[in-house]
Amino acid sequence: MKASRITNSLLISFAVVVIFIYGKNLILPFVVALIFWFLIKEIRDVLNKIRFVDEKIPNTVLNIIGFAAIFAIIGGVAKILTLNIQQLSSELPVYQNNITKITEAINTNFSIDIVSAVKEFLGEYEYANLLSVLFNSLTDLFGDAFLIIIYTLFLLLEEPFFSKKIKAIYVKQEDLKEVNQVLAQIDKSIGRYLSLKTLISLLTGFLSYFALLFIGIDAPLFWAFLIFLMNYIPAVGSLIATAFPTMFAMLQFGELMPGIWVLIVVGAIQLVVGNYIDPKLTGSSLNVSPLVVLIGLAFWGAIWGIIGMILSVPITVMMIVVFSEFPNTKGIAILLTKDGKILKNN
Repeated sequence: MKASRITNSLLISFAVVVIFIYGKNLILPFVVALIFWFLIKEIRDVLNKIRFVDEKIPNTVLNIIGFAAIFAIIGGVAKILTLNIQQLSSELPVYQNNITKITEAINTNFSIDIVSAVKEFLGEYEYANLLSVLFNSLTDLFGDAFLIIIYTLFLLLEEPFFSKKIKAIYVKQEDLKEVNQVLAQIDKSIGRYLSLKTLISLLTGFLSYFALLFIGIDAPLFWAFLIFLMNYIPAVGSLIATAFPTMFAMLQFGELMPGIWVLIVVGAIQLVVGNYIDPKLTGSSLNVSPLVVLIGLAFWGAIWGIIGMILSVPITVMMIVVFSEFPNTKGIAILLTKDGKILKNN
């Protein structure tokens, strides 16, 4: 009996993973829409704390304000990013020529034989492919944008009826209370994480933008946006966000020092924000095991790419909350936590 239950669980898990992989084009936009819905709810909750707004303005109007603000910002950023990518594309021959200068400088200063091999590899590499990947990613984002907007709108329209549907499904008061507690916990945990992480990523991107602008890096807004986006990815995101503009600075100037300055300045920003500001704001709201974060990062990244990496922590928190409410899965929830305490201080 126990072996049969384990087999069924494995088959269900396998089926879910297959659905996630092959249903990516439908499921992923919906998950992104859920993220936007949580952010809109956070904006609405913040506005409702203002006495005049809470008394005079209905939630429908606040939803419209939050929806318009988020998608207006996204649209503006997308337009600016397109211009930045076009600028990078026009300067591509200059960056390719600077590779020779960099490899010669490294070879002269360090006398490393491997430089010639690296130079040969880089010489054969088509840098247009890198920009092509960026353009394709942007095109995919625009292609899914309409579907994301539709999903978000319908989530906002359906929200007032969620409680009525739950009451109709769970007739018993005990069951209804338990389900409402789970939903409230998910709402609070995910909403708080997303809002705080967004503010922290904005701060990091904002400071990095001015640092890159001061150093003289081309398209600083593009790299600042990349830093903002990568900061959603736990553990390795900050490293990637620092490495890319550092390497680009060397390509742009054909020298090592600009890259070193970017590494020092942007790395210092990441260090201060990541080690001091971030833990103080989000440290008490999440209690997820670092090992689980890394495993989730690899798993969701393999299934959904960069977006999956960004969503890995919210999905893990949701799993902990849901699993903790049921006796059969509470042990799994405890294993996913850092110290065995399920979502403390919530």
